Parts: sequence; C-alpha cells; structure tokens
Amino acid sequence: MGSKLALERRRSYLRIDLNGLARTRISVLKWSLLLTLGWLLTGCATAPKPALPSVAHLFPADALVTQRAMLTVRGRQFTLNGYLASSTAGGQRLTVTENFGRVLADVLVKRDGSVHVMRSSAVFRPDWIQRYVAADMQCLFGGAPGTDCPGRMLSPTHFTIERRWYALDLRVVDIKPGAQPPELFDETRKTGP
Repeated sequence: MGSKLALERRRSYLRIDLNGLARTRISVLKWSLLLTLGWLLTGCATAPKPALPSVAHLFPADALVTQRAMLTVRGRQFTLNGYLASSTAGGQRLTVTENFGRVLADVLVKRDGSVHVMRSSAVFRPDWIQRYVAADMQCLFGGAPGTDCPGRMLSPTHFTIERRWYALDLRVVDIKPGAQPPELFDETRKTGP
C-alpha cells in the first residue's frame, strides 16, 4: 500500500510539473511574440543624420574652385574632377569631368535658384544632375543650405555627403579668387568653362 501511495504522489507531482511547464512554455511564447511584434511595429531608433552647416563663407564669392571627388554608388567607386566657377552676379557653374577630361555633367545654378543642365552624359542623366548634382553643389557652396544636406565637414577643404543611393567624398584642391567670365553664367550658351 505504501508503495502505491508513493507512486500516486510521484504521478501527481509529475502532472503538476508538466502542466506548469506547458503553461510556462505558452507564457514565454506569448511574451516573445509580443516583444517581436512590438519591435517590428516601432522599428529601429536611429539618430537622424545631421545637416551640413553652411560652408559658403570658407570660399571667396568670386572664384574658380578645383575639386577631386570619390563617388560611391552601390559599392562601386568613381573618381571625378570638378570645376566650380562662382560669381556674385551670375551664380554658380559646376563642370564634372572624369580623369581623362571627358565632361560628365555641366550644371548652372543662377542666383534666383533656377537650375540649368548645360551638358549631360550617359553617366549623369539630366534629371539626376538636376536632382542630385545641383542639390549637392548648393549644400556645399550655396549661401543657405536646405534641410536635405546629409553631409559632414571633415576639414575646411574636405566634405562628405551621404544619401540613400550614393556617397560623395569631396576635397577642394585649389581656389583661384577673382571675377569669372560672365559668359559662363549665360544659360543660352551651351559651352563649358
């Protein structure tokens, strides 16, 4: 009799433990499901990228600025040269070339903010030049950058801009102060500087 009673006690403890374990497993599953669902709904909390401060005061208002840049698009890197002619009366004109001198993009931004694509190429389409090249030029060298300037100033001559599809690492190589020829800022003339 005593052994039967002991066997019954063990079975009842076993039933209680198994039921408690099953309840615990369901409870853990519910909590992990709730936490995962909450994490998916709220997303990751990342700090917004700071906007690039205005750096136009670092350069003369009338000058020819020579630049070297590394453009990274989807993991591929391209080296570029840039020539920015800036004029207080005419605006800004940027000519982007490859290493061998072929013009990839030529854009004129007038003082009133109007953008004129003077020359495009297969590498830089006109809409891409208008949307990104002119915007990045205004971020770096414009008087009052907009809120969409996701860049950093690493030194007075070294800047980076990081957008969703590309990153631009730009270094100013040479600055030649002085008045620029007014025909550079005439949107009706399609010649490069």
